[in-house]
Amino acid sequence: MPKLKKSSYVTKYGIEITKPHSKEMYVHNDNVAKTMKIAIANAWADQLIKFNGEDDWPTGTSDAIVLLQSYVCAVGYGDGYTIADVSKDFCNELDCMANWQLHEVYSYLCFKDMVPKIKFMMVGFEWQKCDYDGNENYDVFPHLQNC
Repeated sequence: MPKLKKSSYVTKYGIEITKPHSKEMYVHNDNVAKTMKIAIANAWADQLIKFNGEDDWPTGTSDAIVLLQSYVCAVGYGDGYTIADVSKDFCNELDCMANWQLHEVYSYLCFKDMVPKIKFMMVGFEWQKCDYDGNENYDVFPHLQNC
C-alpha cells in the first residue's frame, strides 16, 4: 500500500499561502495595503498640523515628521524644501508604494508607535516585525482616504 503524503500547506487568516501568490492572497494584501496607507496618511496629517505649508522643512532634527518621511520616501530633504514640497512627494510615494515595501515599512512604524496595530497583516512575505496573535485590540480603518 502506497504511503499518503501529508498535507504541508500553511494557512493564515483562512487563506492558503502559496508560491507564487494566489489571487486570494493578492486581494487580501491589496485590502490590507489600503488600511495601512490610511493609517500612515493619518499619522502624516497629525504631524502636518504642527506646521504651516510654507514653513521650511526641519533638517537635522529628530522630529517625528522627519522620521515618518524617511520611512516612506526614497530620498531625504534638506535646506530649500518646504513642508508643502515634502508633503506632495510623501503622498505620491505612499500612493505608489509596493505591497512588499509597505509591509516592511508599516511594521517598522508600528514598532515605533507611529501608526496603530491593525487586525490583519499581509500574507506571503517571509519577514514581519509585528507578531499579531489576535489577543490585542487593533484599529481597523474602514475605507481608503486620500493623503
